[in-house]
Amino acid sequence: MKKRFVMVVMLLIAALGVSAVVAQDGYTAPAPAFDPVPLAEGAQAACANLSWDGSATPRIAYMPPATEFPYYMAIGEGIKAKAAELGVETFMLAPQSGSDIAGQMGMIQDVLTQGVDAIILSTHDEGAAAPLVKQAVERGIAVIIVNSDIPNFPTPVHGVVGYSQRKGTFNLGNFAAGMVGGVAKVGVLEGLPGYHSTERIGGFLDAFKQFPQMEVVATLPTEWNVDTGNKAMTDMLQAHPEINVVVAANDYIAIGAAAAAQAAGRSDVLIFGNDGDTTGLEDIAAERWTATVNTTPYVMGQVVLQVAQDCLTGQFPGGWVETPTVVVNESNVMDYICKPETLFPPLAGTYECPGA
Repeated sequence: MKKRFVMVVMLLIAALGVSAVVAQDGYTAPAPAFDPVPLAEGAQAACANLSWDGSATPRIAYMPPATEFPYYMAIGEGIKAKAAELGVETFMLAPQSGSDIAGQMGMIQDVLTQGVDAIILSTHDEGAAAPLVKQAVERGIAVIIVNSDIPNFPTPVHGVVGYSQRKGTFNLGNFAAGMVGGVAKVGVLEGLPGYHSTERIGGFLDAFKQFPQMEVVATLPTEWNVDTGNKAMTDMLQAHPEINVVVAANDYIAIGAAAAAQAAGRSDVLIFGNDGDTTGLEDIAAERWTATVNTTPYVMGQVVLQVAQDCLTGQFPGGWVETPTVVVNESNVMDYICKPETLFPPLAGTYECPGA
């Protein structure tokens, strides 16, 4: 009923020739997300004077950094499910490789000419994307950054939806330190340089600072994927065989690291990731590696699509909408594996689940 009322209001506004809707006080974020908190000063674009006037079905582009990461496809599946519920048109456009920054920038340029009403964007290079985001905002296109908690994107945006990256890995870092009694030789596998890798690795390191004997002995970069995670882990274990704890900026890196550890016969190394990727959850269930921050990407996709729609209708006041995280290890991983409708890609294995 509420959505129908909003659409009627928008049609009336369009008929009157008014382009803006005043954001409603007391906005409640879509469950299970937390209510929005303000972005940094100067980072907020208002959900007003947008090009969409309510007279047609909204058209929203989802633009992740790459198709090589199933995590972003899981966000996309959540977006698609919510779009079908809301009657919104969506499409996805992304390069194949997460390191193809130029490719993503070219796609954003193309989308600006395609008559979209909103862009849901995740990028590995905020600086490169900022001039194009600025153009989009100036054209009245709503821009929502997803899978992020960045409070000050280099140019104003209408909203940010994602989990607290540093908080999530801080909690997992505490968990990791607890598993080894606060004593370990630590290896760090970063993602590509930028905000996201800095925040995720920073959370682990903040946690380890509380434990003087959690010693970081080596740090190597990756390109966020399995192959570079595998190579970096192989090199790290050869150079520093004393390492017994490894933290990774995402689950793909951790998956590659686990394969390298297995190939080296190093079952003693505890490996910690970040994402809640389907393969990662299955690896944890199979005890191939240790634990991750489950960021429930499918749910994040549902939340961000609703926020984008609420921005178009003038209800969303702006800010960062935080989505929940949970530390997942072998003790609770089946709670998530037994909800296959929220996972993408589908599970590769078959599992005994209550009520199945």
